Amino acid sequence: MSVRLARLPVHVGLVSMLLTSLIVLQSTPASASYELLQGDGSTWSQTIINQWIADVQPMGMSVVYSGGGSSVGRSDFGNNQNDFAVSEIPFQGTDPVTGESDASPNRPYAYLPIVAGGTAFTYHLEQGGQLMRDVRLSGATIAKIFTNQIKNWNDPTIQADNNGRSFPDLPIHPVVRSDGSGTTAQFTRWLSNQYSADWSGFCGQRGLTSYYPTDCNNSDSRMIGQAGSDGVMNKITSTAGNGTIGYIEYSYALNANYPVVKVLNAAGYFVEPTAYNVAVALTSAEISPVDLTQNLDKVYTNADPRTYPLSSYSYMIMPTSKDDGKLNSTAKRQTFVDFMSYALCTGQQQAAPYGYSPMPLNLVQAAIAQVVRLGAIDSNVNISSTDVTQCGNPTFTAGDITANCLAGIAPIPFDSDKVGNGPNLTGSNTTTTGSCVNSTKVSTSVSGTQAGTTTGAGPNSSGTSPGASGGPTSPGGAASSQIDPETGLPVGGGSTDGSSSGTTGAVATTIAARPAGSTGVFAALSAAELIALAVVPGAVMVNRRRKSDRGDQQ
Repeated sequence: MSVRLARLPVHVGLVSMLLTSLIVLQSTPASASYELLQGDGSTWSQTIINQWIADVQPMGMSVVYSGGGSSVGRSDFGNNQNDFAVSEIPFQGTDPVTGESDASPNRPYAYLPIVAGGTAFTYHLEQGGQLMRDVRLSGATIAKIFTNQIKNWNDPTIQADNNGRSFPDLPIHPVVRSDGSGTTAQFTRWLSNQYSADWSGFCGQRGLTSYYPTDCNNSDSRMIGQAGSDGVMNKITSTAGNGTIGYIEYSYALNANYPVVKVLNAAGYFVEPTAYNVAVALTSAEISPVDLTQNLDKVYTNADPRTYPLSSYSYMIMPTSKDDGKLNSTAKRQTFVDFMSYALCTGQQQAAPYGYSPMPLNLVQAAIAQVVRLGAIDSNVNISSTDVTQCGNPTFTAGDITANCLAGIAPIPFDSDKVGNGPNLTGSNTTTTGSCVNSTKVSTSVSGTQAGTTTGAGPNSSGTSPGASGGPTSPGGAASSQIDPETGLPVGGGSTDGSSSGTTGAVATTIAARPAGSTGVFAALSAAELIALAVVPGAVMVNRRRKSDRGDQQ
């Protein structure tokens, strides 16, 4: 029986923490003097931020993060009430629903992408007294659920998405955020972009909003508002939560061992927001060369079968003025530099176990180029910890930053997750192990109909990816073996020794030249390199309870 994720930090986390502590201590200035940092904002990112805070505490850094929602974080930042904020969206100027100001007119700042993840749809649906899992929904169905058009779980549209599977006659209660939320903003941006007719017909909405509209004077609305990601998750998992579905960062559902919807992507596969599916999806993200903000239009329509459509980045909002009212001492700036150096590098090893996806090399470089600006405005700040060649990020190899470490093991979904097939409810499993430089090697139990055990490794020295003939066809047209959807390793045949056998890597992330402001640390890294790099965020392997542990399959 595999180990439940909630218990993972007890054994893997302790080892990881010891190793990462050594790396950070090695790169942290010996004479560093630290001062307390205080931040707030996104609850979407709060799980991983809290983990980073715990990781750096033994190294002398004290950071407090209180969440509260992206809108609160941006507001507090604009009013000089925090040292930093975290948000899934940039300042909007004015919120389209509340009309409130959403700006930072008198406090210079920069955006730093800090982690990737998927906006998931977790649900509580019981049949025969047991929790249903492996529920599949198309984007169109999700849009109609959250705009009060589909109101019962036995709706024929839901049954069609699940290839005729039986659902209980039970009202649907969508659970939405009642506070200003970056998760809401990401979800409503997707609704507006992909299902504009449904979205505009619901409460007269246009574009994204941080505040989800609930009843709109519709007496038949069954929507439930909850503050914070914890509030949404607690409502859904409660004994009174049967029939609920809500949007939330994948981390919360994963850590609660609660199911999430498999969402239909543009390639015709129903997929979960695993670290790999998020990583591949974001290879289509377009990053602004001015402020590093994301345009996700092409992520939603990415035709790679490994794509999770509602994938995005979260951002740190960092003060950049030498006269900032809060981040105004050498000790505070040093704490910020070393904390972010850890978060962007070794701290990314924590991403996958907690339901996120690590940052790729190009965005790590771009984010660190912003961090080192604190050294430019304060010559007493030591920026040696920002050396990307010593970075412990699992998506690339320390000492060889051009290596695309994990792109070669990005998975192809099982055939049972393709439209018209499945769903697979047999609970048949296979266990695989895999490793990659800088990654924690952890065995993973996953679902599927294939049997057998395979062992794999990261890409070989030429940068090509592992693969084999037969099975589904990869986006580049080359054939590949059936791939385990969590470890990304071949199942039931094919090469497992890291040799190339025809599969292709993912396409490159679209990003313009690295912004100005970096120091000599990046002198050898030209803007052309950033454009050329085809780096897909990878993930460490995760122990996760899957169908073999479930006696509740329906």
